[in-house]
Amino acid sequence: MNLSSLVTFLSAILPTTLNATSSNETLTLEHHTQIIHDEARHRDIPVTLYFPNTSNCNKNAPCKVAIFGAGYGMANTDYTFLAKQLNQQGVLMVSIAHELANDPPLSREQPFVKTRNENWQRGAQTVLFVRQALKSQYPEYNFDAVTLMGHSNGGDISALLANQGHSFIDAVITYDHRRVPLPRTKDIKILSVRASDYPADDKVLPTQAEQLQFNSCVVSIANARHNDMADHGPQWLKQQMSLVTAEFLHGKSCKELDVLLNNHNINQ
Repeated sequence: MNLSSLVTFLSAILPTTLNATSSNETLTLEHHTQIIHDEARHRDIPVTLYFPNTSNCNKNAPCKVAIFGAGYGMANTDYTFLAKQLNQQGVLMVSIAHELANDPPLSREQPFVKTRNENWQRGAQTVLFVRQALKSQYPEYNFDAVTLMGHSNGGDISALLANQGHSFIDAVITYDHRRVPLPRTKDIKILSVRASDYPADDKVLPTQAEQLQFNSCVVSIANARHNDMADHGPQWLKQQMSLVTAEFLHGKSCKELDVLLNNHNINQ
């Protein structure tokens, strides 16, 4: 089946999600970049907010929030395809620039669980600070039920924070993070979307038995490369990442997500 036929087929069986995904390239993102100053840490934190395409967000019915962390060496603005998809689901995406010019470089020496811990802890503190600052600034968004998201090292930061037991974390979505174990809990909805070229470290991902026990989900995208999971990546990969993200947010089961990716591979 060629790409055109497959898109037509998927449009018929998944009209809402696929149409949103395939059309979002033409959408104009409503976004705002600001600096949030953390006085205690003498840190100026750049954040970019991507606002949903709705005027229905208000204090009495606040819209959903996702806080995103980029991969190391990537800009926090390099994931607009995910921002567009989230916005179409009525979700505010807050993308944090974790790495500042005077920060120490990410360690390349093992064991990463020790040598990179400072980076992850700093990132987790930044997420907590940004969330609290924006909560008072944007009361029309629900910062008490946040989806943590991140690619690569940004996913490691999200996983570390999710293991700390904060009540405001509703879900975690990571894109090929490789170092920090995901929580084993039923209290947080968990999805990890995997590329194909690098394995995760031991015990980072829940086993099949753990996925069933805790209702978490790990899915893989065939032929996907770790470093391509951003705006510069191929269109087919961005479409699959957007699709599985949207369906997860819609409450699809892990089995349904896995079948979706395995049966409807649009990599051409």
